[in-house]
Amino acid sequence: MARSGAEKKRVSMKLPGTVERLLAGGVAMPNPFSVHIGEEVDPERISTDGVVLHAGTKISGSKTLISSGVKLGGEAPVTVADCRLGRGVELKGGFFKSSVFLDQANMGSGAQVREGCLLEEEANGSHTVGLKQTILFPFVTLGSLINFCDAFLSGGTSRRDHSEVGSSYIHFNYTPNQDKATASLLGDVPRGVMLREAPIFLGGQGGLVGPARIGFGTVIAAGEVWREDCPGGGKLLRGAKKHSSVKDFHPGLYGDIRRRVTNNVLYLANLSALRQWYLNVRLSFPGDPEMGEALWRGAMEIVDAALAERVTRFKALADKMEKSIELGERFLPKERRAEILRGQREFRERWPDLEACLTDRREETAGRKERDGFLAKLAAVREAQGNDYIRVIRSLDPDVSALGTRWLQQAVDSVAAPALSSVSCRRP
Repeated sequence: MARSGAEKKRVSMKLPGTVERLLAGGVAMPNPFSVHIGEEVDPERISTDGVVLHAGTKISGSKTLISSGVKLGGEAPVTVADCRLGRGVELKGGFFKSSVFLDQANMGSGAQVREGCLLEEEANGSHTVGLKQTILFPFVTLGSLINFCDAFLSGGTSRRDHSEVGSSYIHFNYTPNQDKATASLLGDVPRGVMLREAPIFLGGQGGLVGPARIGFGTVIAAGEVWREDCPGGGKLLRGAKKHSSVKDFHPGLYGDIRRRVTNNVLYLANLSALRQWYLNVRLSFPGDPEMGEALWRGAMEIVDAALAERVTRFKALADKMEKSIELGERFLPKERRAEILRGQREFRERWPDLEACLTDRREETAGRKERDGFLAKLAAVREAQGNDYIRVIRSLDPDVSALGTRWLQQAVDSVAAPALSSVSCRRP
């Protein structure tokens, strides 16, 4: 019997070479004709073990890496561009670019995760989450309808005891003076990597104005827009609403910049410590045996890029001080004008010294004794526990974790102390 025109068309249709190869290798594609894989994508960097590419999946970028068990587009079409995905990652729908997702991380539909993001093991978000230049430590959970760019968040010990960002939360990361030297540090690296600290809770329908520092165990009540620091942690923060006021606004004019400078320095110092953790600890774990250490190398690239991004934004702020000083001579209140302008001048004039302190890698030699002692004890635990990163870190004795924290804190201090000493506008 003769075939119909539609049947002839289906027979004549041919799948693109990469799609056909992956399908033949075992990648599940319920509708392979709706899957697009760019010619630049290396099929050898896509596992065929348990990977599912649902209808509407688009994959591009030569850096793309897809490990075993990854599921893409389960709720809505998904675009993945130059992302590296660990085992069991699930991106249910949305747009993901130049970011790294470690094992079991997942994100709901409608997400927009742009460049510079690192989501460590089991970090996750519900629907319609926006991220850029964001680092989330293991287990961190984001609700729905969230914008959380330019932030670092750690805290929590497991999926049942995790740091949480409530639905409809915003990290305010862009100022009326059009600068983004606003990254906020929630938790820290030296203690956060040990997966022993109390979680941080940011209540829904609220916001945090960057740059801010928030300590472990802090709860910001729902509906609050918080504008201050609470680095000590363990506090319930509420009542941040301010009385209405009307003041003159002068574009380009800054006030007291001490807190802003301090928080930028401490953010960069923590990123420097995180870099040491990846170099000395993370990269020693084999990770996915099929994909080798490519995933961890990708995470290392994200950390390096985050450091470069923050230095660039910080320098841009220093460059804005010239205009601010000019405006300040006319518009700042007389009783504080001299003090405020002195801080701004020192920040602008001493930027080269400050930048050198932030980029000269002095953290590489900080705490060597503690580092070597910690790494030796870590190796012994790995021999007993295997190479599962989360299991090994959670199995460390408290004294071993404390030793590692002392090493990383010295790395932070080796960057922060001279950087803050280079400008007298520092503020505790």
